Amino acid sequence: MTTESRSQAFPIDDVREAFPALAMEDAGRARVYLDNPAGTQVPRRVAEAAADALLYRNANLGGYFASSVESTHVVAQAHRDAALFLGARSEREVVIGPSMTSLTFEFSRSLGRNLKPGDEIVLTRMDHDGNVAPWLAIAEERGATVRWVPFDRESWVVEPDALARELSPNTRVVALNYASNLTGSINDVKTLAKLARDAGALVYVDAVQFSPHDVTDVQSLGCDFLACSSYKFFGPHLGLVWGREDVLARTHAYKVRPSSNDLPWRFETGTPQIEQQAALSATVGYFEWLGRSGAGSRRESIEGAFAAARAWETRLARNLVDGLLAIPGVTIHGITDPARFASRVPTVSFTHASKSPQSIAQALASEGIFVWSGHNYALELVRSLGIDEKTGVVRIGLAHYNTPAEVERTLEALATIL
Repeated sequence: MTTESRSQAFPIDDVREAFPALAMEDAGRARVYLDNPAGTQVPRRVAEAAADALLYRNANLGGYFASSVESTHVVAQAHRDAALFLGARSEREVVIGPSMTSLTFEFSRSLGRNLKPGDEIVLTRMDHDGNVAPWLAIAEERGATVRWVPFDRESWVVEPDALARELSPNTRVVALNYASNLTGSINDVKTLAKLARDAGALVYVDAVQFSPHDVTDVQSLGCDFLACSSYKFFGPHLGLVWGREDVLARTHAYKVRPSSNDLPWRFETGTPQIEQQAALSATVGYFEWLGRSGAGSRRESIEGAFAAARAWETRLARNLVDGLLAIPGVTIHGITDPARFASRVPTVSFTHASKSPQSIAQALASEGIFVWSGHNYALELVRSLGIDEKTGVVRIGLAHYNTPAEVERTLEALATIL
């Protein structure tokens, strides 16, 4: 570690060394990855774990021969590691699948199996469509009613009073997000979940945008289900759903007849992505490495990693927001008050008075700076803001491997483009 790194609270040099993609260049210029809300880069150990599983442990599960035994162990270990990462009571509560959206469609079907006309599903205008469309589909199929909760345009979150107004004795499911993939604002899930469960509803939380930036503790939240995506927190292309064990045990599973009825396997029909699950374990290992202190439990190391990364990301986000606010014509859609940065993740979206989001993103791409433009699947949110969903916003998403120099380079490029 360099002298400069030692003087910092966060070991940014060590972190960047762990991610081979960060050394990539285009036309002699280093790439700047600010597309992280859509998918992060991976540490070397994650790719190596996937390759090792494919090359040396490639077999289907349940056999007596060595490679099958090893693959079975890989899958079991991945569930244990995912449970550790999420703070679950056991691996029986963690379902692993191809994506958060696919799993949410699966669980919406299972949870909605007994819905009838007059039953209600409560959704928010703040969510990614992955936590909206599955519930709209099952509501239409079963004749249930959908009720909508707006987000507050001043606080940028779903306020408890707004949720309370939409709850009734007929509410069966409340689906909400932990953090917005467009505004970056963080909901008070614990308070919202208590309101919903007190009303007798099941609570399904989309934590895809929260889990890369802060520690997830499902036991403290009071929800019934929580979904996230490991490729958003520096891992492989997988989705995870945690479910409270007593709720999972009574939830119907759509599966092939010979597959196990045990948890969580009843919800994981078919051969799993074994190499991806090996990579998932390596991802959890990365956080343990990042939070290493030489003492304490594995979970404490993960918590330490997020504490350090969160502080670093907040510093970067403040620099980015301050710089954007100084550019004439820019409107940031989300929290800009530094005193409230604990209530946001470092995802910053903006529009410009005269330049389209697509033209800005394209110009940045030509400078080797990777950002997204568009609605980013937050359809209800952009509609609520009066933003044309065909053009959307420019979204800059920071991660803990980004640097102040990258933020400065981005701001300088934007000052020229705009």
